[in-house]
Amino acid sequence: MMDELYSREILRLTTDLRHVGRISEPHGTATCTARLCGSIITVDISLSGNMVSNFALEIKACALGQACAALVSQQIIGASIDEVNDAFEAIKSRLSGGDRPYPIRFAALTIMDSVKDYPARHASTMLCLEAATKAIKAGLAGKISII
Repeated sequence: MMDELYSREILRLTTDLRHVGRISEPHGTATCTARLCGSIITVDISLSGNMVSNFALEIKACALGQACAALVSQQIIGASIDEVNDAFEAIKSRLSGGDRPYPIRFAALTIMDSVKDYPARHASTMLCLEAATKAIKAGLAGKISII
């Protein structure tokens, strides 16, 4: 069971985070925490129209949170706001046993489906997408950050 949860691919992803750091003048920023494990992420987002034009993150998270953040960090720049929101809704659905599809851009997130049977790990797995959607919401509202 744990081998499936922490597969070689998930562990490999933890070393493939992109856009680590901060953006000097983001449109929106959000910090989210998974209370159970203490994982924390801060996401900065810049928008151009309805597209993500820049993205950066600071993360201190477990392997699952890092793996999901790595997948998001590889695909989010150039994604539409709807694609990011849909990816967050899909991961929430899939971890709860649903089958909502991921947007094509975020299809690689299906690897995180193995977390479904471990509810205590859901919050950390969804952390990056949760923060990204909140940062987008802050940016659209003209606010700098949401915590």
